[in-house]
Amino acid sequence: MKRKIYLLLALCCFQTYLLYAQKKESASPAWMPAIHGTIRAKYEFQNGEEDPHRFQVRNARFSLSGHILPTVFYKAEMDLSDKGEQRMLDAYARLELLPQLKVTAGQMRVPFTIDAHRSPHLLYFANRSFIAKQVGSVRDVGVAVNYRLDTFIPVVLETGLFNGKGLDSEAQEQWNRDLSYSFKGRIFPSSGSNITLGMQSTCPQDVRVFMYNLGGYYQLDNLHIECEYLYKHYKNNQFANVNALNAQLSYAIPLKKTIHKISLLARYDRMDDHCKSFLRDVVTRQLLKDQEARQRVTAGVTLSLGEAYQTDIRLNYEKYFYAADALLIDPSEKDKLVIELMVRF
Repeated sequence: MKRKIYLLLALCCFQTYLLYAQKKESASPAWMPAIHGTIRAKYEFQNGEEDPHRFQVRNARFSLSGHILPTVFYKAEMDLSDKGEQRMLDAYARLELLPQLKVTAGQMRVPFTIDAHRSPHLLYFANRSFIAKQVGSVRDVGVAVNYRLDTFIPVVLETGLFNGKGLDSEAQEQWNRDLSYSFKGRIFPSSGSNITLGMQSTCPQDVRVFMYNLGGYYQLDNLHIECEYLYKHYKNNQFANVNALNAQLSYAIPLKKTIHKISLLARYDRMDDHCKSFLRDVVTRQLLKDQEARQRVTAGVTLSLGEAYQTDIRLNYEKYFYAADALLIDPSEKDKLVIELMVRF
């Protein structure tokens, strides 16, 4: 049933696009949606004992967005292949009450962190950082407020209240005693720099978790430097505190040929032992580790065909470092070569 619903939504997107194309020379209704999509196809090779490799459709995203009224915005985004799974990602309406004030209700990315908020076509690397993928990435159903201060140093403040159960469809129908909340502040000292700080508290099971985040980036001509730190605390110390770090840089070389730009990239990220599933030991009732501490060094080259973020070929090599006694190593979290083709339309 779920698969049929997603296919129906995809057909609706395609039909809307055809209608838009047929009427492009005539006046279109104000509510006519903008249609966007992102396809990411990748190949991965691990240099290990068995030298495994695989092809994968990492994302097949489609979205509809637009204004019903000048002050009412909407967006619906689905992924027909999020590592083989079908998921509804964004489904929200937004009231733009003032030029500086926006109120959003529905399913959305919880305002928190830098890297986790990037859409797949805006990523610098083929795989997200540990902060964005394992520790600090949350989508949920709730309401969020965004306020922009247009002072001599622009500031954007965001806060929200959410169910706290993530994207699980059954959890969305549950009544909750312990909601989650978040805050994110962004400061723009100059046109090429950003400082982001935030906090988020969730209670996905019976343990409340607090996360604090600080990061920023600096853009100087073709050089982009970024660093982000996240601290995660489990209430009553039911699991050890988690520290996560992501530091990366990119240098773009513009070209005037078939390849529009070549970007040279480097990244270092790390995370401590992590508990994501909230499973407990049957005897001690303590939370169990389900993700090993690790460090990673990534080197990459991105070939951009056309304008930025339209068609990118990403070549990355990831080198992982684990403790000698590490046991819970995900098969996908090992040394590997990644080649990805990303198309955005």
